[in-house]
Amino acid sequence: MRILVAEDERRLAGAIARGLRREGMAVDITHDGASALFKARVVPYDVVVLDRDLPEMHGDEVCRRLSDSERETKVLMLTAADGIDDVVDGLTLGADDYLPKPFQWKELVARIRALARRAGPARPAVLRRGELVLDPARHTVTRAGIDVDLTPKEFGVLEALMAADGAAVSVEDLLHRVWDEHADPFTNTVRMTIMTLRRKLGDPPVLETVTGAGYRI
Repeated sequence: MRILVAEDERRLAGAIARGLRREGMAVDITHDGASALFKARVVPYDVVVLDRDLPEMHGDEVCRRLSDSERETKVLMLTAADGIDDVVDGLTLGADDYLPKPFQWKELVARIRALARRAGPARPAVLRRGELVLDPARHTVTRAGIDVDLTPKEFGVLEALMAADGAAVSVEDLLHRVWDEHADPFTNTVRMTIMTLRRKLGDPPVLETVTGAGYRI
């Protein structure tokens, strides 16, 4: 899952990004509206967490321009303004959801995941492939009822593979969806993550390498 956090309060943006990365998401950060619009037009994010009061270009204008374009990216407005008129204005501009500051962390994560499920083809809240069950909301994975302890990156890779519903997912797509804009396209980090994921998922193997195409469950 690829997220853009557009927030001019740098400490808050960093805290949100670190928390979302612990949830297995790939997160990019920007601190002004102009770069937020540019990034959102170039990268197919699942969700943009958009502060309303941004420098360079107001968050309202960013939201309006994204809404006018044909996009699957969902926008979650995150702002200190919490009056009903502000909520109505944000939704009228094209935001898909609206969360006032201060917010509860669990609610932010739940709203982002709910929006991400709507960003692409419909998918169930809990992913199942044979004995494997992955619950994004609870951040749990089980195989045949036994808990599997995964790192955030391993969890993100497994979620991307299970969401593909048997289709192969390329290394490039995994880098895009699980890491972020700073990921080295020539790194072997995906291969290493796949190796440890295979080991943790146990036998018989469920993770298959598809020559020239990537990996699939």
